[in-house]
Amino acid sequence: MMSLRWAQGLAPALLAWCAGVALQLQQSQLWSAPVYGAMGVLALAGLCWPAWRRMRAFIGVCLACALLSFACTAWHALWKLPSIAPELEGQDLELVGVVQAMPHKQDMGWRFRFRVESAWRGQGAARHQVPVPEQIYLGWYGQDGVTDSGWNLSPLPEPVQAGERWRLRARLKAPHGNLNPRGFDYELWLWEQGIRATGVVRAGPGQPAPERLGQTGSHPVEWWRQSVRDRLQTRLGAVADAGVAADGAGRAPNVAGIVVALVTGDQAAIDRSDWDVFRATGVAHLMSISGLHVTMFAWLAAMTVGWCWRRSALWGFRGALRWPAPQVGALAGLALAALYALFSGWGVPAQRTVWMLGVVVLLRLSARQWSATLVCLLAAAVVLTLDPWALLQPGFWLSFVAVAVLVWTDQRWPGASMQDAAQEATQVHPDPSTKSGLVHRLRALCLARFHAKGGALQGEWRGQEWWGQSWRHVAGRIWGLWREQSVVTLALAPLCLLFFGQVSVVGLLANLVAIPWVSFVVTPLAMLGVVWSGWAVLAAWALKPLTALLVWMASWPLASVSLALPPWGFAVLALLAALLWVSRWPWSWKLASLPLLWPALFWTAPRPPLGTFELLITDVGQGNAVLVRTARHSLLYDAGPRYSPESDAGHRVLVPLLAQTAERLDVLMLSHRDTDHTGGAPAVLAMQPQVALWSSLEAGHPLHAMTASSQPCHRGQAWVWDGVRFEVLHPTAAPQLPPDKPIKPNALSCVLRISDGLRSVLLAGDIEAPQEQALVAAGLAPVDLLLVPHHGSKTSSTPEFLQALSPQLALVQAGYRNRFGHPAPAVLARYEGLRIRVVDSVHCGAATWRSDAPKQLVCERERSRRYWHHAAP
Repeated sequence: MMSLRWAQGLAPALLAWCAGVALQLQQSQLWSAPVYGAMGVLALAGLCWPAWRRMRAFIGVCLACALLSFACTAWHALWKLPSIAPELEGQDLELVGVVQAMPHKQDMGWRFRFRVESAWRGQGAARHQVPVPEQIYLGWYGQDGVTDSGWNLSPLPEPVQAGERWRLRARLKAPHGNLNPRGFDYELWLWEQGIRATGVVRAGPGQPAPERLGQTGSHPVEWWRQSVRDRLQTRLGAVADAGVAADGAGRAPNVAGIVVALVTGDQAAIDRSDWDVFRATGVAHLMSISGLHVTMFAWLAAMTVGWCWRRSALWGFRGALRWPAPQVGALAGLALAALYALFSGWGVPAQRTVWMLGVVVLLRLSARQWSATLVCLLAAAVVLTLDPWALLQPGFWLSFVAVAVLVWTDQRWPGASMQDAAQEATQVHPDPSTKSGLVHRLRALCLARFHAKGGALQGEWRGQEWWGQSWRHVAGRIWGLWREQSVVTLALAPLCLLFFGQVSVVGLLANLVAIPWVSFVVTPLAMLGVVWSGWAVLAAWALKPLTALLVWMASWPLASVSLALPPWGFAVLALLAALLWVSRWPWSWKLASLPLLWPALFWTAPRPPLGTFELLITDVGQGNAVLVRTARHSLLYDAGPRYSPESDAGHRVLVPLLAQTAERLDVLMLSHRDTDHTGGAPAVLAMQPQVALWSSLEAGHPLHAMTASSQPCHRGQAWVWDGVRFEVLHPTAAPQLPPDKPIKPNALSCVLRISDGLRSVLLAGDIEAPQEQALVAAGLAPVDLLLVPHHGSKTSSTPEFLQALSPQLALVQAGYRNRFGHPAPAVLARYEGLRIRVVDSVHCGAATWRSDAPKQLVCERERSRRYWHHAAP
């Protein structure tokens, strides 16, 4: 290969390009298009400056690259920016369009991407066409919904297939999600997918039934994916049932869902409990289509096509003598990997993998000696140019850091022959490093090509020499696999701790077994199941011993370690220490780096000073969930809503929030039984079984069985934590009502007052006007902050109640454009008339308030504002 020394100068420019992308992602609001246009013109002028070889001019080129990438990313964002008009939100619209991707089946209906062809508003003479975003995300729910959570009672939805054209009525709204500290950014996910509105199909009583207009054939790959998924789910149902029946506790993982996920990329097919096992053992990356599977597929395809291409010369095909087999194999592997990623749904991670593999293949085919560092930088720059928001995804950082570590620590087994180097392509790299493992494999292919021209690799092996070299080769491969897995596991542990707050202790051992088994046995069998379902059945049975082993390993003491998420700076220090430990540096340096691990491993979230308390009013949508923290204790007031049978605020918001700060709850107080207050309680109780449950739940409620300590809350209960007094003001121990008049759950809401002697708050649950009057009659002291009763309903917040409390600040926890209309305009006017500041979670996101700084309210939507976040009117 020809040397390309001058290309090393591209590295600073590529770094500057990536830095420009990162800088643009920090913008809270986008500027106008002419501003970015001027920046682009200025950057291009700087790149064309003729004297760029001089040092100062070279620095200018780097700045120009950063400026140009900043402008390009902004133009990309401006193209995505249009969303649904506010005046169309919440209106019944008649939509005609095509199901764009494979729908996701849920217990109560479907969720699917919909490409809108036309949208109409109104009826009769007032009917007119309106503009809506082209791509929207719809939910179509049926009568299996949870009625006490407000789900409609429309008929069960019909089966929906990709490529079908439908006429249906829906209500749309802007892409708005919950925003909590370091929580999942749903709005960023929608933005990256190009979805600019979400909605629900209206199919209830009095609504026209959705009409299927026919199959368009416009999305054949998605239709094929759905057909394969449905066929495999039907065929593998017996295997899954056999697995559950074989396990007396019913804890056997659903192998049918894993096979479906490996074939079609439908991660929703895997149960939530199974994901917990896979994360605890560090093999979650193996159980659905990811960069590992796309890269392995590319490598296997390249090796197979290359082998056939070489053999074709023996069959008289002259093209095999004109084009080298490694190059043909690499191009074919890239093309087939792109088709595989397309079949898997063309998700953003799969796209990134294909783009990265394309860069690596093209550079390796250029017949020049590109360094691995430059290849990685160029791949990162290409990925960020096509998908700038990948920089905010954990997978991007884990992938490229893993590749950099493998390149930096690359060593050979002592005494390995050139044949070992030629067969380096057979090494298996653990995810996510395997996304760029082709860097090593293509280098090995080039070595193999060089030696294969002589007709053999290092001559013939015969007798004892063959056995000796074969044994050393096998030992070298085992050592290489163990070493690379160890290096990547250790190096990525700080990043896993930073992103997920969890490090799998058994991950190294689990991956050594799972990677080759899943990559070389389960996945090929599963993919052959596309042709014949019998192969998928074999893949499911092959998964059973592996999943049994993983369940057993996950049950080990300290199988995984969960720690508080450290700040970025502490994680970087820990990453530097990990890199030193996997490098060739002297042991004295490695031992000296151990103190760098201390801040990340033993960091704890700062707590309020003694004698004060802190409130975190979480953003859970239409429901209540407030975390109260003192110097050494924590209480969670309500646990948020249940969004659907598959999702609730506990799993989505509260469990990750408690885990990221290593919060250990002392009390979970559930104000009353409504599911918008108790929906996330099962997840919280499962995570923290030591917590004491205080509630107004009836005696037979199933939540009582999930904790060892449960008691009713009633007026007169009081206790002191770290100088902070907690007092229950409602309900009374034995409400006196006529037998023929049942008690509404709202009337039994636990009302909690918290005070440090100077500042106080009142958490009022869903009490209504009669309960408010009773509290006023019993005597109410003023408070500084009030959690608005019943989310701002008209039945609550009476003038006498507000005058008695006289709060300076009132917090409303309600969902964006919720169907109840909370908070009611009349109630807001009442607060405004009394000069009480009202803040709702729709505009604020999660809110943090401290008793030692009562005038400061930290809103998550203001603190972490980015241009893709929806600004509610």
